[in-house]
Amino acid sequence: MTTDSGIQFPSTPDGRRSTSDTARAVFEAAFDAIGADASRELRAEKRWRERYPHYVRLLVERSLESPENALAIARAGLDATRRAFQFWRDGQPLTLDTAMASPVGEGFRTATLEGRERSAPVTWEVPYRGQSLSGDALLRQLETWERAGVIEPSHAEALRLVQRNPAWLDLSDRTMVLLGAASEAGPFPWLMRWRANVAAVDLQRPRVWQRLVELASTGNGRLLAPVPSSAPAGEGAEHVRAHAGADLLTQSPEIVAWLRALSGDLDVASLAYLDGERHVRVTVAMDAIVTALGAARFGTSLAYMATPTDVFAVPEDVSRAVAARYAQRGMVGRTAQATLRGVSRGALYQPNTGRIIECSNGQRYGTVDCIVLQQGPNYALAKRLQQWRAIVTRAGGQRVSINVAPSTATHSVVKNPLLAAGFRGARSFGVEIFEPSTTNALMAALWVHDLRNPDALSNPSVPLRHPLELIMQGANHGGMWRLPYLTRSVLPLAALAGFTRRSMY
Repeated sequence: MTTDSGIQFPSTPDGRRSTSDTARAVFEAAFDAIGADASRELRAEKRWRERYPHYVRLLVERSLESPENALAIARAGLDATRRAFQFWRDGQPLTLDTAMASPVGEGFRTATLEGRERSAPVTWEVPYRGQSLSGDALLRQLETWERAGVIEPSHAEALRLVQRNPAWLDLSDRTMVLLGAASEAGPFPWLMRWRANVAAVDLQRPRVWQRLVELASTGNGRLLAPVPSSAPAGEGAEHVRAHAGADLLTQSPEIVAWLRALSGDLDVASLAYLDGERHVRVTVAMDAIVTALGAARFGTSLAYMATPTDVFAVPEDVSRAVAARYAQRGMVGRTAQATLRGVSRGALYQPNTGRIIECSNGQRYGTVDCIVLQQGPNYALAKRLQQWRAIVTRAGGQRVSINVAPSTATHSVVKNPLLAAGFRGARSFGVEIFEPSTTNALMAALWVHDLRNPDALSNPSVPLRHPLELIMQGANHGGMWRLPYLTRSVLPLAALAGFTRRSMY
């Protein structure tokens, strides 16, 4: 019998855990919610780890057939996940619901660290390739990205609105929770320059808290850190560095109890990333936390940074533009690509074209498939759970910010040699890879837009024709949405180019 603690994949009586079986079961439950024949196809699938992108795309297509389908699929997938995963404590498995309602006595108290520059002005600029862009220079760069298809027009317009409304950036009236506060592409550095009150959740590791404390100390915000109740009394930066920290996987019930004790409504961003199957588990942990907080305090808002390497529902014009780019390839290019496709047995230069979906609401939508196989089905499941939670929560009347963030050269990504080389060669296919400092500046501002702008789609009072329209807006995909080929079918070629380059840019 396993002695693991915290959130775990479901186990069989002999203690075996299968991540593949669990992921398939979640997707089967999602298909079954709409009586889809694809669930039978999936049950018979023998090559799940290679073929999972097909089922993700099919699920998105079925979601687009009606608003009701989208919500039924999302709710079924989330319910199946919540029923399947277990929380182990003292050698015994608990359901997630039981565990989240039963924090142990050893909890957390709050250590507060005020920034030294509380009176410093709130400013915003975007670090980009050695420059610091603001004013007209930033507007020109947004226009350049938009014309190149690196960002969607809605992303550019949202950031223009932030620039025109600098008062939005003063976040002294908000308490923002970062689950995975030290995320390299996350918004923490900017929140500490925008007077935010930030409840930071990350592991109890001195190097993690060293960075968070430095950013908080030199900024104008307020850091709220969880410190174990058993830690010695104290205060100040050194105390936070030495004692702060919480584990999302093993202390999620206690984290909920700590956050519920904070005053006022909370804006909660789920940012944590872990490799492999742990990414699913930490995603389930964050989901359990946000659902518990939302149930206790309806004013809770949620925030997510969606990965561009996923399958997305997109407006019809985006899907048609992708198909047109594929059709408009030059004759020389077509011939060369056909040769390479033949040599690779169809693996290279696969078109990124899907069918146009006629929705019951009278609208037409498409899909784009940007999945990278090297990230695996666990990654796909984790990001699907976040999309599902986003649309279900907004449909329930709570504010939700979810925007596609660009591929970013974070350590967690570039430590994979193939992905690192692919990033370096991405510009050969018109895809831009962003530095972490650029991503966090852009995405932090986009979160502010989604919180402040009453007309933002994050606001549940703004009508949506389809729940997935929430994720169609505000995307900075680095060009992947408009790439005429499946990303995974040109990644090897980008990697070949990247092996000869030292820089992403």
